[in-house]
Amino acid sequence: MLPRHVQRLGRDWITHVNGSQVFAFSSPVPTCMRWAGHCPWAPFPLPVPVDFSANWRLPLFFGPWRQFQNSNWQLDNFAQNSCIHLPNPSMKAEGEEPVTKKRRLSAQPDSPAPEEVNFSEQKEALCVSVSQDEKSESNKKVNIKRHWEYFCQHSRTMKILESTETDQSNRECEARFDFTVMSYNILSQNLLEDNSHLYKHCRQRLLIWTYRFPNILQEIKQLDADVLCLQEVQEDHYRKEIKSSLESLGYHCEYKMRTGRKSDGCAICFKTSKFSLISSNPVEFFRRDIPLLDRDNVGLVLLLQPKFPCKTNAAICIANTHLLYNPRRGDIKLTQLAMLLAEIASVAPQKNGSFCPIVMCGDFNSVPGSPLYRFIKEGKLNYEGLAIGKVSGQEQFPRGQRILSIPIWPKKLGISQNCVYEIKQQQKEDDAGEKTEGATSDNTKEIVIASEKLSSKLQHHFKLSSVYSHYFPETGLPEVTTCHSRSAVTVDYIFYSAANDDSVAQPGMEDSLHGGLKLLGRLALLTEKDLWTVNGLPNENNSSDHLPLLAEFRLIER
Repeated sequence: MLPRHVQRLGRDWITHVNGSQVFAFSSPVPTCMRWAGHCPWAPFPLPVPVDFSANWRLPLFFGPWRQFQNSNWQLDNFAQNSCIHLPNPSMKAEGEEPVTKKRRLSAQPDSPAPEEVNFSEQKEALCVSVSQDEKSESNKKVNIKRHWEYFCQHSRTMKILESTETDQSNRECEARFDFTVMSYNILSQNLLEDNSHLYKHCRQRLLIWTYRFPNILQEIKQLDADVLCLQEVQEDHYRKEIKSSLESLGYHCEYKMRTGRKSDGCAICFKTSKFSLISSNPVEFFRRDIPLLDRDNVGLVLLLQPKFPCKTNAAICIANTHLLYNPRRGDIKLTQLAMLLAEIASVAPQKNGSFCPIVMCGDFNSVPGSPLYRFIKEGKLNYEGLAIGKVSGQEQFPRGQRILSIPIWPKKLGISQNCVYEIKQQQKEDDAGEKTEGATSDNTKEIVIASEKLSSKLQHHFKLSSVYSHYFPETGLPEVTTCHSRSAVTVDYIFYSAANDDSVAQPGMEDSLHGGLKLLGRLALLTEKDLWTVNGLPNENNSSDHLPLLAEFRLIER
């Protein structure tokens, strides 16, 4: 005697899939297949869609795979005999035919009555309809709508008017240098596979690199930035296809891979028609001799020479990094940031003692308003009594309750609390000390170093503004730069040293700058709700779990 659930397998089957498709089996199927469970042979229909992609899995009732593998089951036979897939049918009562079937039959007046239609002919017609429907659905990709935000007079209309001005004004415009910068975490394939729990909402085929890379490259082509700051760039992919693809688009690429087992890194790519390379400076945050710095994150700092129509001595410093993710290790995050700022401070100085304009991009794994974020924008942070779990603001109820030590990093790191290399700072003190007595200079150094050890205040000399405001003024909803199964927040930023007349910058941006940058526009971000209308990230068109950030600047010289 067969179990009851096996006896009923030949009866009507109705199952809902994805809330949008129904597969109906209203008559016995003349197909016998190997049953891996209770009895050797049993006729039964299969309530599954006919989709034999790489992501297809056997239904649970097939039993153990090892038993099923030994059967005489063939994919071709199964596809021919069990292909009953009714797209979006609706049935008013049990036993009634789906509306789609009635419509198809009514459109063919020469066809026999429904009860006389040959079952195999129905099956063939339905399968053809399914393949056409699936093909049309795959071509209907939903795009994320992002618009370009221009500021003040720097609109497209004004740009058109500028091009029609007199020769004198055109000559003045020749000294202007406008350029765009993109920051984009492209999601390393290895990290995606190691953290697959973050992408349960995605179809498996969308997570394959051969599907993702063309989408990422297409985004880069469409946005057409002059400078690319990319994070999570996997080394083998960079070497085999990313670098060559970007070079074919007119970019020169600099790359720094992480120092540990992780195979991704950071890249800065710039258009050779807009810039020439002055120096490339990689930064490794791992230090074998310092237990605090046991993580393998990296940064990259480039000094670029703009290619003006006229001669100029201007330079632009571009920095890119991906700080540690761990929400409970704010001490490591702050130290990594200090190391990056120290490298910028060593690269960006000009002959007159000021700094050239700076653009600092990356995935900082910190949210707006957090202590780490405020330190970047305000240039100072008093971390006395601050818990390490609150530095980045990633967790609403942080688990890291240990208080930051004073100082955070040991002296042998060689970086002061002002986020500059102590060797260079000491050289400046030595140069100033040559005008005074040696003993007095030595005593002064000892006092400075001793007081610095006890200080809980961090500082840096760059007055930086954020390209994005992080909240939509109309609704107050937060902007989102990354969205996956676990969270949707802002962790990616473009910071820049603003010119005096930049209307978007925060007050007090004029100090320690040689000229500066004026923000002309930015590519608007989205809310979490917007992103879930296209099933979050990644999706069919956007193949990273981060959105690309894009800003346009104008170089202002003093």
